[in-house]
Amino acid sequence: MKSLSIPFLPKLNDIPISQASDFLDENGTRFSVEEVNWPEQFGYKPLTTVCIGYSHSAIFILFQVHGNCLRAACTKDNQDVYKDSCVEFFVKQENCDIYYNFEFNCIGICKVGRHIKDRSHATDLSLEQLQKIERWSSLGSRSFNEMSGIFSWELCVSIPFELIDIEPGILPEKLLGNFYKCADATEQPHYVSWNPIKTEKPDFHRPDFFGELAFIG
Repeated sequence: MKSLSIPFLPKLNDIPISQASDFLDENGTRFSVEEVNWPEQFGYKPLTTVCIGYSHSAIFILFQVHGNCLRAACTKDNQDVYKDSCVEFFVKQENCDIYYNFEFNCIGICKVGRHIKDRSHATDLSLEQLQKIERWSSLGSRSFNEMSGIFSWELCVSIPFELIDIEPGILPEKLLGNFYKCADATEQPHYVSWNPIKTEKPDFHRPDFFGELAFIG
């Protein structure tokens, strides 16, 4: 099991999300999403790094991606963004059966589910709740069909603690989670993760393979 430390960066509460990307790039904990879990079926791996930190009220995540093909067909929250060029964050508290999956396409369209143990017991967060997630994309916000070529893009998001059942100011020592890069409906579908997943076929909904995310500061 991999582990990482999430630093306390109180300034994140005082700057717009468009500026938080540069601040996280300089001050957050950086790591790579590079586990190709099913190489015989899906061997493509775009270069994906993540910078992470937290403020008094939210977790901030900066995804940085460099790779082939780019798709952002979804235009509304709670659509199937995993089919687009997508990054994801799954998270749960220790000793708890509930986990959340936060999925974003490359222009920041979002889908979030609340699950009990596995994907079969799920409810989507409401559109009102999703509006609380701040997002900024280097690609802007306009949708587009798949484009071929080599592309670099960034997506910065802030996820309020309240959306994962944590009261601000009363944080646990650590969370459990995983980070993913995927793009199901593109010419080069891929399923890359931070913590390795040891299953026969792609399945991100596996809390048993989550890594440790420790709050520091």
